[in-house]
Amino acid sequence: MSASSRTIICLLRNDLRLHDNELFHWAQRNAENIVPLYCLDPRHYVGTYNFNFPKTGPFRLRFMLDSIRDLRKTLVNKGSNLVVRRGKPEDVVAELIKQLGSVSTVAFHEEVTSEELSVEKNVKDVCARMKVKVHTCWGSTLYHRDDLPFHHVSRLPDVYTQFRKAVETQSSVRPVFPTPEQLKPLPPGLDEGAIPTAVDLQQTEPVTDPRSAFPCTGGESQALARVQHYFWDTNAVASYKETRNGLIGADYSTKFAPWLAIGCISPRYIYHQIKQYERERTANQSTYWVIFELLWRDYFKFVAAKYGNRLFQVKGLQDKSVPWKKDMKLFNAWKEGRTGVPFVDANMRELAQTGFMSNRGRQNVASFLTKDLGLDWRMGAEWFEYLLVDHDVCSNYGNWLYSAGVGNDPRENRKFNMIKQGLDYDNNGDYVRQWVPELQGIRGGDVHTPWTLSSATLSHAHVSLGETYPTPVVMAPEWSRHANKKASASGPSPRGRKGPSHTPKQHGNRGIDFYFSRSKNL
Repeated sequence: MSASSRTIICLLRNDLRLHDNELFHWAQRNAENIVPLYCLDPRHYVGTYNFNFPKTGPFRLRFMLDSIRDLRKTLVNKGSNLVVRRGKPEDVVAELIKQLGSVSTVAFHEEVTSEELSVEKNVKDVCARMKVKVHTCWGSTLYHRDDLPFHHVSRLPDVYTQFRKAVETQSSVRPVFPTPEQLKPLPPGLDEGAIPTAVDLQQTEPVTDPRSAFPCTGGESQALARVQHYFWDTNAVASYKETRNGLIGADYSTKFAPWLAIGCISPRYIYHQIKQYERERTANQSTYWVIFELLWRDYFKFVAAKYGNRLFQVKGLQDKSVPWKKDMKLFNAWKEGRTGVPFVDANMRELAQTGFMSNRGRQNVASFLTKDLGLDWRMGAEWFEYLLVDHDVCSNYGNWLYSAGVGNDPRENRKFNMIKQGLDYDNNGDYVRQWVPELQGIRGGDVHTPWTLSSATLSHAHVSLGETYPTPVVMAPEWSRHANKKASASGPSPRGRKGPSHTPKQHGNRGIDFYFSRSKNL
């Protein structure tokens, strides 16, 4: 096949958008033909490293396929197309270079973790052998890597607050790249390739649960619509700080994380939209808090760049030996929502049935797995990797290290009280009853501690502990302090209230809904 002497392949990975995408901006200036390429890498559909859970679960796969279809539609409207292939990127790139005859450059955004870096090395090796140039960009974070005030990532502070204060005072967010009106076309005769279905990839199509707090589809157009909805149509962003610890509904938090995870939306675009909103509508703690969460996301990305594979090792960033257990019976009870602790079980069932869980839930179930059950934190991290629609490797593993006490947390032995947390954030028990229907007959906050109820009360609610609902697999001594302080059965749940010992500075579990990133509840 003949092709222009200036054909550029844009290898897309976690950057499935046209807006604020430096690859397209650069290629448009330097190419006569552009090949936007997405590869479904078979290595993404094997088992996880330690426990062999499926690496890409049904919810994230559906979201990703949505996003690929959406990007193809956008590119077609701009005079281009998305070339889709199944195979390892280095193999697909080599095949295309050979097929097209005169590719000048392969361009891609850089990543920071080992599997992605291995792909980059392999692609570079292929290009070197075939005498094709490589052009790389940095585009996944709010603050550009080159603009950090630390000279080198090895000097990144190990405490988030120090990082945040430094970048806020010494760095600035770059403007977004303009979205091209038209794109240079594909080389003549190049087949765009079929977008596979979940079944093609040996997965079942998940059923959409009407209770889901994330009833959204993948794709850049949906991500941009979500910003429009959350900021401009509803003004929900103006109360984000008060609502972000919610558990039920789509608008208690931004829900940007799934789109951010695979680059359907740019964090810089979100930032500049917030700044516009602050100029035109209002600026308050809530609007700032969305930026605070975006910064947490940045921080975990740079932590991963600093520490490399220590992000995935059992001793973590602190090289701390902890006698973790690998009890599969306990782990199965946790992952299936059968621990007998209703707040934990409700969150784990929501995750299993929707691929999503609130930031507040993530912090609690992670603390329960690591501190109450004493299980290897990597079991939880790999289970989240499998199921979460918004899985982002840096935020996921960074947050699990944080929760396990072997990551970026200056405090020792941080542990959540499951009963207090349940009563603080699900005061009336509505969330538990939504996801643990066998407890629907228990009224009010009593649903958080069914083992403290009388046999008559349980019988009246049609609950038989150990039969219709498990007895707790573990009992923590601190729970008893709150078991007798149940909330009344009436009144709204104060979802915006934070537990007094957990201030925003201390936490951010992938907030932006963000993962479960410290305050990440975006």
